[in-house]
Amino acid sequence: MADVTITPRLNGPYLIQGEFEVVDAQGNKYSVEDDVIALCRCGHSETKPFCDGAHRPAGFEADSEAR
Repeated sequence: MADVTITPRLNGPYLIQGEFEVVDAQGNKYSVEDDVIALCRCGHSETKPFCDGAHRPAGFEADSEAR
């Protein structure tokens, strides 16, 4: 079983659960204290890479089904 689970929410963020680190493109670590976070995938969040709920008013729609 995986230590980390990534679940795309319907028309929402990626939920990340487990033991993980979040790093930027330069390898700098974000301070994350929870074992569940939401990462933006709509591009509208003011708190990227984290979701701030901006996908709702933006009307974000995503294909979330595994294939």
